[in-house]
Amino acid sequence: MKLSFIKPVYAHCDLPCGVYDPSQAKIEAQSLKAIIEKYSDFDDHNKTRAIIIKEERAELVKHHLMVLWADYFKPEHLEKYPDLHQKFWLAIKQASNVKHSLDVKEADKLLEQIDDIAKIFWATKKG
Repeated sequence: MKLSFIKPVYAHCDLPCGVYDPSQAKIEAQSLKAIIEKYSDFDDHNKTRAIIIKEERAELVKHHLMVLWADYFKPEHLEKYPDLHQKFWLAIKQASNVKHSLDVKEADKLLEQIDDIAKIFWATKKG
């Protein structure tokens, strides 16, 4: 039985373009920074909860960056931005650093790296 309402969709990635956005990683990274900034004001119970949430959010940053890296960017993007792999690798590693740190400077560094990737992303979307 052929279903006539199902039409094939073609895309260079998992989903048609227009669904990817580095903002997802940035929102999670901003959450990491907020947790770090407020951590010292928490009681012991909430410090434990904050660490758990921080670790979850760091994993989400890594996930969103890896999906963007693997599924959105194409070979022609790498030709134009030859350091793109390095930028992603360093940002994903930085998310791990923030995961086990309470230093707001580490969170700021991650946010800067995500912003740097976002600039390239938006430049490729315009092209």
